[in-house]
Amino acid sequence: MAELLLLADPAFIRVHTPDVSLSVAFDSIAELKSWLHLAGLNDPDMLIGEHEGTTDDGRPYRSMNAYPTWRGWEFYASAREFTDSGDLDAQTVDGLAALVVAG
Repeated sequence: MAELLLLADPAFIRVHTPDVSLSVAFDSIAELKSWLHLAGLNDPDMLIGEHEGTTDDGRPYRSMNAYPTWRGWEFYASAREFTDSGDLDAQTVDGLAALVVAG
């Protein structure tokens, strides 16, 4: 399990439900997608959700949630990144994330 979790650099890991599920958070959507790919968890039937929104203070963000399973364990994986930096547009970010996953 440790190797699976540490294939990437999660921002935090915590027990969601003892002996059943873990929550894993990443600093970027690209990191989450890369982890799913490297860990072999990117099953086409896996539940995934992506969302764009705005925080209470007005900062725009993109988020992704994924719910893979591994050997009976459930993972609640998430990533959220702010999009107001102006550095890259969403299409470019998605393209770079695809390159990371293809690795």
